[in-house]
Amino acid sequence: MDKTTIKAFIAWLETASEEEIEAKRRELLHALERMTVPETRADARLGLRLIDEEALARMELGRSRQG
Repeated sequence: MDKTTIKAFIAWLETASEEEIEAKRRELLHALERMTVPETRADARLGLRLIDEEALARMELGRSRQG
């Protein structure tokens, strides 16, 4: 992914609902099963890592608000 695409994906992640993020996670996992080109597989894995980071950040934010 180029920098512009990564920035756009991160911006989307910051505003997406949990349902939208989970749908994107499933989409990427499904696509990853069919991908054979190493570069596109790497892009999909990057997307999944960014999704995981966002999920962790939201969990931490929720914990800090409760405590």
